[in-house]
Amino acid sequence: MARFGAPEEAIELQELTWPEPSPGQVLIRVRAAGAGFPDAMMTAGKFPLLGDPPFGLGEEAAGEVVAVPAGSRFTVGDQVAGITEFLQGWGGYADYAYLREMSTIRIPAGMTDEQAGGFPIGFRTAYTGLVERAPVEAGQTLLILGAAGSSGATAIQLGKALGATVIAVAGSAEKLEFCARYGADHGVNYRTEDLTARIAEITNGRGVDLIYDPVGGETAAKAMQSLVRNGRIAVVGLASGAPVALDPMQLMLRNQTVVGVLSMPQEDPQAEAAVWQRLVDLAERGAITTPVGAVYAFDEVPRMVANQTAPGAGKSVVRVATP
Repeated sequence: MARFGAPEEAIELQELTWPEPSPGQVLIRVRAAGAGFPDAMMTAGKFPLLGDPPFGLGEEAAGEVVAVPAGSRFTVGDQVAGITEFLQGWGGYADYAYLREMSTIRIPAGMTDEQAGGFPIGFRTAYTGLVERAPVEAGQTLLILGAAGSSGATAIQLGKALGATVIAVAGSAEKLEFCARYGADHGVNYRTEDLTARIAEITNGRGVDLIYDPVGGETAAKAMQSLVRNGRIAVVGLASGAPVALDPMQLMLRNQTVVGVLSMPQEDPQAEAAVWQRLVDLAERGAITTPVGAVYAFDEVPRMVANQTAPGAGKSVVRVATP
């Protein structure tokens, strides 16, 4: 990306040279790269972890390893997927990309390039939210906002794998059907239904134990009315453009907890490797799968980024190259 602004004006195709990977990195030839709302935030200059352009967009990618540093656990020719070094300016919408070795996996058997390219961010974020930061327990009720989006649809699957009852919230019948295909037990159309009344009906008046919130804004504030005493809200994002407005008095009187969710590698490499192995195991068992939505060609990246402010159901993926 050359400058902040509208995607069609800010994103340019440039020729680069990729030096040999540093310790902790692997260099891959990219075949597919996952996309999401952060791309739109970065392009607009609203992503707090990045400095000024130029930098490469794309937080995750899949492809073939072409270079590794000494001591790497990967070898040239491995087929892998992982989180890119986008925070250092090297994104996944490119012929080649650096992956963080700690956040890289060998692609499970049977996973397509598009599924592999869109796997790491959504599921590692869902794991951070539902296991590490605001653990959901078997038998609890999990409410997922923006449930048809790339973050929400991964949380549906992981929530089900952890034994929760999942209520999906989305804005159309088509999106709720999408959520049901990925395991949601119940669906609520926030545009046409009273969110509070419908949740009360589904839970027999009890409410929900945990809200997984990639959306923020008015919908999240409304959902807070259905949070049980001692319940938790996991703040994952602000796709609505604004974070959820919280009432400190309600939090105090009902012993409710607000938990921020930012997926970062654990300091202990073995602990981080165990997280990824658990996700790979779930994928190989068929318990989780990338909810692929729209697939874009490499030359469609500017249009793809523009679409991330109001995406369709599922995970957007860019096809960079064919095998």
